[in-house]
Amino acid sequence: MANRTRSNRIVFRVSDKERDLIEQKMKIAGIQNREAYLRKMAIDGLIVHVDFSEIRDFVPLISNISNNINQIAKRTNETNNFYKEDIAEIKRNYEKVWDTVREILRKLVNL
Repeated sequence: MANRTRSNRIVFRVSDKERDLIEQKMKIAGIQNREAYLRKMAIDGLIVHVDFSEIRDFVPLISNISNNINQIAKRTNETNNFYKEDIAEIKRNYEKVWDTVREILRKLVNL
């Protein structure tokens, strides 16, 4: 006990509802240590947890579109023809990208 860097103790009481809310926010923030969470909130007043899972899904979509465009450009240069199916594929991939962007923005707005 003598070697502790935090020697001052602060104690306060919360209702069951407040405790549940604190535990929900800890879970969202990815923090399991209640003392660390409460200390961080008391000092900084804000904890931001960023979920990058949608962005990880977004990167392969962009890569896929780039590959498709390169293949279409190569085929067009070789054959001097541009196919309707190529345009349709680009449009489908483009919509997937925008669906992902819309979902990311929707989640950001609802933070």
